[in-house]
Amino acid sequence: MSEVVRRRLLVSGLVQGVYFRDGVRREAMIAGVLGSARNLPDGRVEVVLEGPHTAVEGVLGWCRTGPPRARVDDVEVALEPPEGASGFVVG
Repeated sequence: MSEVVRRRLLVSGLVQGVYFRDGVRREAMIAGVLGSARNLPDGRVEVVLEGPHTAVEGVLGWCRTGPPRARVDDVEVALEPPEGASGFVVG
């Protein structure tokens, strides 16, 4: 079994109003990754991913491009200790 990791992403660009949060939720659920996605007041999307290292890296890769209508300019990634997330929450 792969090591469980947690990553907090701050995704900037045209990422609100383009189904980014729902897209990352879908990708995370397919990959077996838990966490959350929410819009921030400054126009970025905060994404938290927790799960097996390989699966988290795969979803992180999707976040670097996003859905077809998005334009991702930057993804800041912070490593955090796993917290035992459950489900995937879109806020």
